[in-house]
Amino acid sequence: MSRIGKITRRSFLVGAVAITGGVAFGVYKVRQPVPNPLDPEAGAAMNAFLVIDQEGVTVVSGRADMGQGAQATLAALAAEELDVPWESVRVAHGPASAAYYNRALAESVVGGADYALSSWQRSLGAALGEVGKLFGTQITGGSTSMRDGFDKLRLAGASAREALKLAAAARWQVSVEELTTEGGFVVARDGTRLSYAELAEEAARIEAPQVEPRPQSEWRLLGSALPRPDMPAKVTGRARYGIDMRLPGMKFASVRMSPRLGGEMLSFDPAPALAMAGVEQVLDIGGGIAVVARNSWAAMQGAQAVEIDWGPAPYPASSDAIFARIAEAFDESANSEMRSDGPEAQSGTEVSAEYRLPYLAHAPMEPMNATALFTGDALEIWTPNQAPLVQRMAAARGAGLDQVAVTVHTTVMGGGFGRRGESDYSELAARVARQMPDVPVQVIWSREEDMTHDFYRPAVIARMRGVVADGQAKLFDARIAGQGISGQVGQRMFGMAPPGPDRTLVEGAFDQPYAIPSYRVRGYNAVMDLPVGFWRSVGASHNGFVHESFIDEMAIAAGRDPLEFRLEHVRPESTVAAGVLEAVREMSGWDRERAAGTGLGVAMTWSFGTPVAQVVEVRDEGGRIRIARGWIACDTGIVLDPGILQAQMEGGMIFGLSAAVHGKITFADGMVEQQNFPDYDALRMSGAPILETRMLSNNPHLGGGGEPGTPPAAAALANALYDLTGVRARELPLEGQFDFIL
Repeated sequence: MSRIGKITRRSFLVGAVAITGGVAFGVYKVRQPVPNPLDPEAGAAMNAFLVIDQEGVTVVSGRADMGQGAQATLAALAAEELDVPWESVRVAHGPASAAYYNRALAESVVGGADYALSSWQRSLGAALGEVGKLFGTQITGGSTSMRDGFDKLRLAGASAREALKLAAAARWQVSVEELTTEGGFVVARDGTRLSYAELAEEAARIEAPQVEPRPQSEWRLLGSALPRPDMPAKVTGRARYGIDMRLPGMKFASVRMSPRLGGEMLSFDPAPALAMAGVEQVLDIGGGIAVVARNSWAAMQGAQAVEIDWGPAPYPASSDAIFARIAEAFDESANSEMRSDGPEAQSGTEVSAEYRLPYLAHAPMEPMNATALFTGDALEIWTPNQAPLVQRMAAARGAGLDQVAVTVHTTVMGGGFGRRGESDYSELAARVARQMPDVPVQVIWSREEDMTHDFYRPAVIARMRGVVADGQAKLFDARIAGQGISGQVGQRMFGMAPPGPDRTLVEGAFDQPYAIPSYRVRGYNAVMDLPVGFWRSVGASHNGFVHESFIDEMAIAAGRDPLEFRLEHVRPESTVAAGVLEAVREMSGWDRERAAGTGLGVAMTWSFGTPVAQVVEVRDEGGRIRIARGWIACDTGIVLDPGILQAQMEGGMIFGLSAAVHGKITFADGMVEQQNFPDYDALRMSGAPILETRMLSNNPHLGGGGEPGTPPAAAALANALYDLTGVRARELPLEGQFDFIL
């Protein structure tokens, strides 16, 4: 990343309408060009996405690298239009800048079910998304990287290509129509060639032509499984994650904040830590302490040695009391009623169930960390994060500076899943650095501090009621209670809670493509000061389990095959969603006779613009249960990179299965009980299923890929367990109810 800020004197930028204005922006303030954040030592910077220098082409991404492959596909979008060899393309993360605002994030503001949005609603969502420039939505999340970048990066490449041709045409004194591009060169009819590096300076002085991207039929790179530019450095250990930052004279620090989240620190005694080898300082950072040492191990050990008196928790102190508060929310007014189709009563056989899901941690492999250097009037911070502008705001607050005095470098991150959209770790690093002027300090959290100071996926209770008659669902009524996420996150990120109902509590339930005469979904916000945040697939992560488990219960009550029951109710609403169900039906051999001791379960969830159906096979092996196989069918519309999309879907399913089997965060005396991976496990290779994925292209709109693989996983597994054992799981995790081979 530092390379982008110090481009050599022979390096130049060439451009695109996506940044300079035109079709990419709306009107008035939103239409004003975004200042280019790249600052080369020489040359003209026309946009924020492309760097052409003597070494080749660098695509500058505003989306973070947390292993999901988004940067590679974003680079391919630009490279496709620019006509450069894939092996010559490099990728870098851009600085904190509104130039990298995420337009697609705001589309959800429109409301309604994604599968049923009209063209007018989608246009309104796109227009609202432009306001992201003003609010600093440089955020990697919501499975929006491709939906946001699809037009921007192709426009960047296409406009740059045409500017290079115009520069060559002027040099050769020929018509631009006579020129083509190939392999990083502009080519004349007689075969004369000029490299992009030779033309870049002249091209940068030309107003970027506004041209349409090429049609899909002419793609050479997109649609293929391309080698990922980030992988060689990662597998050889050369990739620099946040935790790998090293600066001359650097010190190490570890923090210890109240184990009762948001509680006060009443007093502390630093003496036990200061007596330890390697420990140099113990700092009061407000609400907790930081121990500064010569290495990270001494800092962590010293932080644990400090004797601290903590105040009480600002929320119910035990898991039982927390769930009691969630249950009380049902007695209050509903926060939302996002779907209210049909009458509240239907005749037939009534089905009811209550589901409970626990709090969940993000648990990335790389614990929270940031490296900061405070110089009195400025702060420089290196932080693995999903929201650079949010980090800048928080770091400025921690350092007592204006935001313009803070420079944020976004590093590669060892997992995010929504946790690194938060900014607490950057603010704490800034607080430490403020007390150590002119000394770079890496503030790294212990695994225990990370696990016990998360912004957790909320726990929920869902009370379900259904009616079936003549083999059909007549009524589906969901009442879902838990902590709403949007209000807390809005306050932390932007200083205000978004107006209206909190749809995160009910998404994945109200917006599913089922044709049921009476379909009603209400959300009940249990207000508590327990910190919650976005977790991979957000509300769909719990509602995928709730919705698809209850659909299964209704199918059984109706005497129907669960997959055929789904198809009969989905086809009238969405042929796209029906397509993924048909695909997993075929892939899994659903209709074939099953071997003894085998169970199959199915689930389908539409989330982040993408329907995903999954079938899980479980087997009884000597009285223990093996999660043997899994089949995934998804429909993102356009498959930009099948290799990356397959990895995202399968990784999402494993993530969901891990949470279903093992995941829970519990509280005692106001403190999180789980401390490390032995307390918060994940599926191991020995217990993971063999997976097969099929990617369809019937969806008329580009859908997300990073999160939609997670929501159906828990329900597909629970439904398979019912098929095998006859035991219906209505509470997660499953390891307390079933004996798995792990």
